[in-house]
Amino acid sequence: MNLSGVQQVVITSIRATDLSIGLRRIPAGFNVVVKANGAEYQTSNLSIHVDQAVVEWHERIPLPCDPSSKVRVSVYASFELGPMVCHGELLRTFEISVGELLDRSEKSHPIIFQPKQDEVVSACTSLFMTVEQRHSDQNDGDVLCPLTTFTSRETVALAVKTDAGHRLLARYRRTQNSRDLDQSINHFKRASDLCHVDHPYRPAALFNLATAKFIRCQANARSLDLDIPISLFEEALDLRPAGHPDRPTTQLHLAISLLSRLAKRGYQTDVDMAEELLSEVLDVCHPKSHIYKEALIAIETSALHSAGSVDANDLEQERPAASILPLSPNQLTDRAKGCLQRDEPRDLDEVISLHYDALRYYNTGYASRGQLLCNVSVMLLTRFKRRGNGKDLDQAFALQTEELALCPVGHTGRSMSLNNLANILFSRFDLRGNDEDLDEAIALDREALALRPVGHTDRSRSLNNLPTSLFSRFKHRGNDEDLDQAIALSREALALRPVGHPNRSISLSNLANHLSSRFEHRGNEEDLDQAIALLKESLSLCPVGHIDRPLSLNNLATHIAHRFDHRGNEKDLDQAIILHREALALCPVGHKDRSMSLSNLSNLLSSRFERRGNDKDLGQATALQKEALALRPVGHTDRSASLNNLATLFSSSFKHRGNDEDMDEAIALHREALALRPVGNTDRSRSLNNLADELTSRFDHRGNREDFDESRENLCYALTLLTQHDPYQLVVHQSLAKVYLSFHRSGLEDTSAGEDTNSLNAAMHHLKAAANVVSAGLMFRLEVSLLWVSHADEHRHGTQLEAYTTSMQLLDAHMSQTASVSSRHNIMKDFPSTLAVDAASCALRSGDVCRAVELLEQGRTIIWTQMTRLRTPLDSLQTRGDHAAALLKKFRDLSSLLDKPPASHPEGTSIVNMDAEETRYRRLVEDWNRAVEEIRKIEGMSRFLLPPLFSDLQDAARDGPIVVLIASQSSCHAIIIPHKQPPTNIQLPTSFDKLQRLVRSFQEGASKEAGPKGNQPALIKALRKLWDLVVCPVVESLEGFARRGSRIWWANGKSVSQRYISSYTPLLTALIKARASHNRPSSVPFVAIGQDCPAGASFILDAVEPELELVRRLLPPPPTVSFSKITSADATKSRALRALQDNTWFHLACHGTQKIDEPFKSAFLMRDEPLSLLDISQTDLSQHEFAFLLPVKPQSASLARPMK
Repeated sequence: MNLSGVQQVVITSIRATDLSIGLRRIPAGFNVVVKANGAEYQTSNLSIHVDQAVVEWHERIPLPCDPSSKVRVSVYASFELGPMVCHGELLRTFEISVGELLDRSEKSHPIIFQPKQDEVVSACTSLFMTVEQRHSDQNDGDVLCPLTTFTSRETVALAVKTDAGHRLLARYRRTQNSRDLDQSINHFKRASDLCHVDHPYRPAALFNLATAKFIRCQANARSLDLDIPISLFEEALDLRPAGHPDRPTTQLHLAISLLSRLAKRGYQTDVDMAEELLSEVLDVCHPKSHIYKEALIAIETSALHSAGSVDANDLEQERPAASILPLSPNQLTDRAKGCLQRDEPRDLDEVISLHYDALRYYNTGYASRGQLLCNVSVMLLTRFKRRGNGKDLDQAFALQTEELALCPVGHTGRSMSLNNLANILFSRFDLRGNDEDLDEAIALDREALALRPVGHTDRSRSLNNLPTSLFSRFKHRGNDEDLDQAIALSREALALRPVGHPNRSISLSNLANHLSSRFEHRGNEEDLDQAIALLKESLSLCPVGHIDRPLSLNNLATHIAHRFDHRGNEKDLDQAIILHREALALCPVGHKDRSMSLSNLSNLLSSRFERRGNDKDLGQATALQKEALALRPVGHTDRSASLNNLATLFSSSFKHRGNDEDMDEAIALHREALALRPVGNTDRSRSLNNLADELTSRFDHRGNREDFDESRENLCYALTLLTQHDPYQLVVHQSLAKVYLSFHRSGLEDTSAGEDTNSLNAAMHHLKAAANVVSAGLMFRLEVSLLWVSHADEHRHGTQLEAYTTSMQLLDAHMSQTASVSSRHNIMKDFPSTLAVDAASCALRSGDVCRAVELLEQGRTIIWTQMTRLRTPLDSLQTRGDHAAALLKKFRDLSSLLDKPPASHPEGTSIVNMDAEETRYRRLVEDWNRAVEEIRKIEGMSRFLLPPLFSDLQDAARDGPIVVLIASQSSCHAIIIPHKQPPTNIQLPTSFDKLQRLVRSFQEGASKEAGPKGNQPALIKALRKLWDLVVCPVVESLEGFARRGSRIWWANGKSVSQRYISSYTPLLTALIKARASHNRPSSVPFVAIGQDCPAGASFILDAVEPELELVRRLLPPPPTVSFSKITSADATKSRALRALQDNTWFHLACHGTQKIDEPFKSAFLMRDEPLSLLDISQTDLSQHEFAFLLPVKPQSASLARPMK
């Protein structure tokens, strides 16, 4: 750059922006100092208004002509308008060449400043200087004169000390380092000491010292020290009489100090004096000045205190003293967004504080106030989630409530405001467990969703929020409707976030979590498999390097671990551990999710240790959990969870190694976790339960009665904390039962006082109570009822029979919730197959033979009972009046809908449709149950579809006595049921184990080829033993009921005696129904179906066609029997099904296949595809009378897999 001919370069104007941003003190004005060629120039000290973002100085400042000359520019905030001791607080300083200044001036390029280190925002965001080149003939009389040097050593020292004090005080406000504050006070004190009573700078020196000492009083919360800054402010005020430019500032600070002392000590004179001072400030200051605004806020604080709305710490805690507007609303919003994306505590505190500053100025009436209220409530909620301070939550609620009031019905921002307030209420419910908060959150979420109809850009957000609240209410109260609705809404949310949507993985995870919970509640494995499939897709959307990959890995691993818990496949356990290890590797030291990942991996390693007993897993699990705990210090919201997990590991270590110290450590950790969940915490009852369980274990080990008493007291207290519908009641009742059983086994009871009986009775009482916690769900209730059965059996308790009855009722209800027959069969595999037999055996031990028959009838073939109840004839209701007829129609319609086979879902079927169908089925079941209850209210119908009574079942014996065989682990019996006489119970001279061996002997004997004389010795030997152990005792007793040669019926057995004509029936009910008179046609429709060469068969059955012809010849001629046959060419699956529906008698001759593991896939092989047992079961055969099934055993079949 060439400046030849130019004798002078002059700054003609300086423009600075955002000078008040981030300042924690009210400046009196701002000035700029320029140093060049050894000279120093200072602009005038300009004050600004609240809404003034730009300050301009128009003084002309000379610069060197050499473009390489350096210029030092500094921007200051001053704290006095009168005589200035020094420049003030340094805001910005930089060095720049003259040439660059000219270049920027020419191109209008301002100098942009970034926030200072450790600051979220910093004052003065940009500076622009207009620079001109002057020639020698131009007048320079208007150029600013350089500052004169100080005339005395004392004045130089005063300026140095004051500058140092301002610098340290500013640094203290950024770092909160108390040493900086102390040093600042020391510098201001020395500065004041240099100013004698009449010194012109004494008021400023006293004011600076008073300000610093007041800040220390706030930091230390020491009210007695407030007298010192108040005294200094008063002295400074006396030296600044009316008309002095700095009097209003002094009055404001003195008033704020008096109000602080008022809050601490309650002196009425303080409030009177403060109000007088503030009133004078308002009279003399411009309404848009910072001092005026601060005075208004101070007056509001004074009024609140007088009304009793402010406590002793409000003035200091709710806002810093004398702070000013930090940023414009838009700038604050940008800062808030950036702050929420990173976990920097200091940044978050700073931005929240800046928002509070802004709210003081943008009071009611400002259009931007709503935006600021929304911002700060969201940040307070975030800070609460990170630190767990309930005050943040309460303040967020108050601010968001105010913001919602600014968004009435019709306001464009109402849905967002509703959503934010719902989030706050939901978090407050989590913290304090108030049901009203949760219900209100759901109501607000519903309103927000209604304001976001299909097509609204934020609908998917509401569809994610509402299910979360509903799901929480389901977990709290156990209402199935909430869970189903949460899943339905989550599916809709997922549909609105198709492949490619940035938030799809979130919706996938939410839906997966809800499905997983429904699996835990109802036991439908399809829900768990769907959840895992969704989480795998979610993981695929978070490839290596994606910020959410660790969380996605954790979620998938957790659900695969759930599947391991349910199915026991150790490959799932190992895979889950591998996924958790990868997640942990992506969460290095310092990562916000590291503690969660450590805890999750630790829990799975603990599970694997319990499974395999590998000490290495236990040691690693403990080390990981300890590290997780270290990352969750006191105050962390998840610390109590880590303490519980670590306690569990020490408990496992005790069980494995027997070290008492491990058990004591586990109890100590549970106590600490409980202390972190005070009264009102929603998880307190869980901590009480965990501690009680561990105390019970120690009582088992050491027999210390104090442990028993504390455990029992904790659990009783936990029960009082739970609401009437909380499903967790089941867990606590179960733990109480465990405590009482432990005490019963301990031998510490006073049996003479009947304490032994009392503890056992108490245990059974709590098991019964647990089984009756409706909100816990049928599956969990069924499991605990079976535990009740086990303990009642073990102790031969009087509630044995009631426990069995409850279990069978719950199993029946649980089965009815599942639509498909195959799913019902899968459910049955998870529960004892001998439940009905054991229940009957229990009834027999108590001498109630009739009840034994009823229980056996109720519990056997439960799957078929589920289907037949939907096909019950109700013609008698037709004549009972209009109400009964309407109920009949409703029952038949609902039964017809429920009896339809569930739709098959080919691959690719929408999950939404599948889930909607399941929900529809459950609602149909509920409607059907209500219709049944209504029918039972009709006279004579009270037992409708209830398990039959013995008096009803006995009618099955009208054509001959029935023998019921019962084989259980406890005893083996035969019951003879005559038509009119009481039943006879025969205890058989055998045991369950002996009968099992006999069955094996029979199978082995039957498999051996006949000997030379055509007999089978091994089979004959087995049959003789069967006669001795089972048949002979029955036959000897039968002589009093049935003459030789008459018919008898065997239930649970087969014909074995030549003395009687023996028949077999699976159920007494089946026999009664078979004999019931129907409106039979004059001609019985009979079909014979034969298939000699089905699809895939390797050989032809030559005898099929002749067999069909033989059947035809053996039947009575028409019109007695109307015979038809379907031969191999026409015997397809669909044709066979139609024939079964149209004929009440049928005969099948064909190939058959049996599936032991999936019995409903066992089938008769037709020409095109198999006719499965499932196909037949889904066909209404309630009016049918006789079937003869002759499937031919394939060559691959064996006695281990018999054909039936």
